[in-house]
Amino acid sequence: MIIRDYEPNDEMGWVRCRVLAFLETAYFDNVLKQKERYDNPAIELIAEMDGQIVGLIDVEYEKEERTVCSRGEGLGGMIWHIAVHPDFSRQGIGQQLLNSAVNRAKAIGLNRFEAWTRDDLWVWNWYEKQKFTNVYSYYHIYFEGDEMTQRIQSEIPKLHLVNAFAHYVGEDISQFKIENKRIHQCVCFEKVF
Repeated sequence: MIIRDYEPNDEMGWVRCRVLAFLETAYFDNVLKQKERYDNPAIELIAEMDGQIVGLIDVEYEKEERTVCSRGEGLGGMIWHIAVHPDFSRQGIGQQLLNSAVNRAKAIGLNRFEAWTRDDLWVWNWYEKQKFTNVYSYYHIYFEGDEMTQRIQSEIPKLHLVNAFAHYVGEDISQFKIENKRIHQCVCFEKVF
């Protein structure tokens, strides 16, 4: 296996790897049809084995404090995507990608990474094993069908809302748990180096 810089002709392999990896997480519906592009510089690495992309990491980083990251002092990087193809999981590929990204980040003067994820315990455990700290959380709430009654309505005539997605930053999540089938805690992990 080699870890190398992402190149534009890697896009389809990158998308396939990410989609397959995310299907096994609470972000299963966050499907991309093409690789994201960033407004700021980014560390974009892939893990390749026998010509197949088996892992990836994208870290958009700051040139000015708090233009990409939401917290901390100094310059940081936001891990927007880290994924390992499910056929190659549990082989240390994610850790190798992260270590390579950290080394590059240190070389350009960054002092931390942030990463947001949902409530997959195995993902939280992986971040904690990599020395990330849980620093903040809020909730993603999906409203569908009857879940929207008395919660979300349109004042536009003949517009019927079918579903909605919301961020809840309050303290009383229990008010939604009775009616809503899909609620995710969204957590910010931070690694200082």
